[in-house]
Amino acid sequence: MSNSFDFVSIFYIFYYLYEYIYGDNNGLVMTIDENLLLLLILIFSWVEYAWELYLSLRQLMIYKTNNTIPEDLKEMLNEESFKKARLYGIDKSQYKIVKEFYSISLTSFILYNRWISAAWQKSEDIATFFNISPSQEILISCVFMTFVTLFNFVVNMPFSIYEIFVLEEKHGFNKQTIGFFIKDQLKSLVLSLVITLPIVSIAIFIIMLGGNMFVVWLWLFTTVTTLILLTLYPSVIAPLFDKFVPLPDGTLRKGIENLASRLNFPLSQVYIVEGSKRSAHSNAYFSGLFGAKRIVLFDTLLEKHDEVKKVTTGCTENEILGVLAHELGHWKCSHIYKSIVLTEVNLLLLFTAFGLLFKYSLLYTSLGFPSGQEPVIIGLIVVLQLILAPYNSLLSFFATALSRKFEFEADNFAVGLDYPMELRSALIKLGKDNLDYPIYDKLYSAWYHSHPTLLHRIENIKVQISNKKDD
Repeated sequence: MSNSFDFVSIFYIFYYLYEYIYGDNNGLVMTIDENLLLLLILIFSWVEYAWELYLSLRQLMIYKTNNTIPEDLKEMLNEESFKKARLYGIDKSQYKIVKEFYSISLTSFILYNRWISAAWQKSEDIATFFNISPSQEILISCVFMTFVTLFNFVVNMPFSIYEIFVLEEKHGFNKQTIGFFIKDQLKSLVLSLVITLPIVSIAIFIIMLGGNMFVVWLWLFTTVTTLILLTLYPSVIAPLFDKFVPLPDGTLRKGIENLASRLNFPLSQVYIVEGSKRSAHSNAYFSGLFGAKRIVLFDTLLEKHDEVKKVTTGCTENEILGVLAHELGHWKCSHIYKSIVLTEVNLLLLFTAFGLLFKYSLLYTSLGFPSGQEPVIIGLIVVLQLILAPYNSLLSFFATALSRKFEFEADNFAVGLDYPMELRSALIKLGKDNLDYPIYDKLYSAWYHSHPTLLHRIENIKVQISNKKDD
């Protein structure tokens, strides 16, 4: 954005405020208010984008200029693997910069040209074609959400294709075929609509008929829905995309069962997920909100030797136990439940703000809607995503910081179970296998990283080991 645009924007803000306070022409004031609101939304969007672009450029400079392997990683990282991680980081960073510019430009274009109201009008036209009356707002909202979902699917598809078949392929991570990718994308699209449309319909119904207490009923509905989806995900949704098979009997399974028994972890099953059909990246997690839980290991996490490339990837059984000790630390420290509680408190605050704001006609006319037309779904989008954008950004920053705190606590728990060296070596190996460049700009990391950096985690493990010796 040029400096001239900034000065013009500031000038018009003060001019509009002056007219709002002292102007006599009510029609002119309404027009100015609409433009001002839209202008403020766009200004904040571009200010946030400029801040994140600044952070990305700082990190990109580190990728390009830092060629020295950190001392803590020299024993397990060679020059070749460090260079690969650096080049992968450069490509990801440049891709991110281009994608975010595309996203903010498209969003600004849609808002400035009032395409949201045009999309609603088109939804009404489609509904009319199927003999749906314009008064049936819930059905029209479903048409609108379908229209928006398909639009986002199409405009973001070039980036999805580039990321998987160019960026990830270039660095050896992509394992998807074209057919697998198409099938995966269509599944995600259909599942998104199947889940979203009923939820949106019930939410609108509650808002329209819930009276003065609709905020409470809406919050209760979303809370129950969230818990149901979290419960269904591991056993119903996840298997739609990946194949899960029980971990065969052996020393690894026995070690996992012993670890779970030691902590009274309600383990029901240990699964291997065939993540290698999609990507070479590794992961492990436990799932199940209530009662018995399952542990899931990506097949890429297991140690294997590539005869062609002459390299060994994955982790040893003891290192996998170190990783799982970390994951069970999240369970023992109730991080999942704490996160759910904080999420629900935030939802209640958001819905309360929505209840106070969504009846202001300015929110709708600023997007091009005629006076008197105030669809509930549009109010949800405007208030929760646009008007409360500053709050959402601030909350995201603190949530990211809290997540890092939880990760340190889980690491400390694993160290307390006597897996410090296993966890340390596993973290380094996974970082190496995933081409995770270990050096990050402090501001960039503070804003984006939900997990501490590899070097911070290694340093923390050292401190915990030292504290244990002192005790």
